[in-house]
Formats: sequence, C-alpha cells, structure tokens
Amino acid sequence: MEDKNAISINNFHIPRWDELPNVDLYLDQVVSLVNSCLSPYIFFNDSYSKSENELLTKTMINNYVKHNLIEAPIKKQYSKVQLAKLFVICVLKQVYSMQDINDLIKIAITDSDLKTAYDKFCRLFEQALLCTYTRKDFIDKYSSSDNLYLLKSVLLSCSYKIYVKNIALKKK
Repeated sequence: MEDKNAISINNFHIPRWDELPNVDLYLDQVVSLVNSCLSPYIFFNDSYSKSENELLTKTMINNYVKHNLIEAPIKKQYSKVQLAKLFVICVLKQVYSMQDINDLIKIAITDSDLKTAYDKFCRLFEQALLCTYTRKDFIDKYSSSDNLYLLKSVLLSCSYKIYVKNIALKKK
C-alpha cells in the first residue's frame, strides 16, 4: 500500500552545494530559504500553524552560533558553509541533540570536504525519506565503509521519525 505522501515526497530536493546561493545571505533570507525547502516535506499535515511549521527561526540560528554548531555571521551575513550546515541541522534535529549533531558533522567531514559530505548527505536523506514512505529497503548492511553505514543509519532514523510524526498527526 503506497502512502499518498510518497507521491509528494518524490519532489523532495534539498539544494546541493552548487545550488546554494553564491552570495552571503541575511538572517531573514536564510530562515526563509531553509523553511521553504524543508518544511513542506517534513510536515505534511495541514493542521500546523505557520509558526509551528517552521523548522528554523532566527532564535534557533542564534543558538546554533552560540553552541558552535555554525560559525558566527560576518557583517550579519551567512555564507554557503553556514547555510549547508543549517540544512543538515534542521534534518538531524528531528532526532538528535545539538552535541550529537556537532559530533556527526565532525565525523562526516573526516572522510571528505564539506561540499562532498553535504551533497552526499542531501542525496542520501532524499533516498532515505523516499524509501521510508514507499516501504523499500535503504541500508546495505554489508557496506564496506563504517561512516557510510553510520550516515545511512542516522538518516533513516530521521526519516522514520518524520514518517511516524506525519502518520500520527493524520490520524488525530
């Protein structure tokens, strides 16, 4: 049985590194961009109010800077690096604490540069979410890379949380 949300999840796309703006953005622009890309797919249920449907707020970004999850803005502007990290944080915060997220980001960039790690994260999260909603297998248990298996496990846990949250809300 295919969930009706699986159809809309086919359109889910997190902007890749080369699709992120090449100019630095102000706080309002960052919040707007991240929420417009992620919120419709993380929260399918129409019963959310606008404020509840925001995965990212100005206050959250300030807290992420304060807790060293992202670097402080320069001249009140956020770079592509900070924007990419915010996309990752918004996905992972569905399940993980700030400290866990910080540790996971550090692990991800031990194997590759930020651009490559971010693009892999985006691609695999889209696949994990699609597999969750279409009830297909996602993880190759015989992966030769421990970090790849870890990343897939992390993304699957986030996908399951999103799926359960949306199914439970639909039944209310």
